[in-house]
Amino acid sequence: MRTVYTIKGIALLGWLLINGGARAQNTDPEDETYQTITTYGITTNTNSGIVGGLSFRQARLLPGEFFGLPQYRYLSVELVNVKHPKEIQTTNNFASSRFIQGKENYLFALRGQYGRELKLFQRSADEGISVSGIVAAGPTLGIVKPYYVQIQEGTRTLTVPYSSLNRAGQAGAPIGSGGFFQGLGESKLTVGLNVKTAISFELSTFRNNTTGVEIGFLAEVFPNKIIIIPNTNPNGNRAEGNRSFFTSGYITLFFGNKK
Repeated sequence: MRTVYTIKGIALLGWLLINGGARAQNTDPEDETYQTITTYGITTNTNSGIVGGLSFRQARLLPGEFFGLPQYRYLSVELVNVKHPKEIQTTNNFASSRFIQGKENYLFALRGQYGRELKLFQRSADEGISVSGIVAAGPTLGIVKPYYVQIQEGTRTLTVPYSSLNRAGQAGAPIGSGGFFQGLGESKLTVGLNVKTAISFELSTFRNNTTGVEIGFLAEVFPNKIIIIPNTNPNGNRAEGNRSFFTSGYITLFFGNKK
């Protein structure tokens, strides 16, 4: 899955660079410049599903230039679901509901990012693609929420945290997943750090509106391993196979406005 995302990302990045660069360099010298660009987006990455999370970005023009390029203060907030590489949807033989075998916890990463955005190519007022380079870093609030599943106990259907099924004496086997918000109040928090580099491609349908794509790579670290799917070997470490350091390639589709 990671390889597929990487190939798609590189192919899209190359196509946009070639077409965007060519068009941007041939635009009018009188390029458009805005003080603030505010966008909202949907993101996917190599540690998530097709829809990995939501993001908010804002870029504000700074005085002066960086090596002759316009520079912006870059702020971003995003909420992303981080999955374990071994997560596989399973269907019970006696029920149609799906669940994830072995999963004990969700990991949601709420990331704040601060950095710089440099305009590599400006678009003209009427056409072209604006290309920017981005470097940003900031804190991550990790939300570790228990994963609930349904089990059959006699004639009753119960909803329990998957972690309880690994305890001695607990009867039942999963027949489906519980509600998404179940266990939200039992979530545990951890704080980490993240850093990313990216290239952003902006298009405008109308003068003050913008749509585009941000493609980049992100690294994130937490103080301890986050147990999503534990090692259930009686003689093993439960944290084995889980990570405290995550890397991913990502693509964010965004839309918003410029002032």
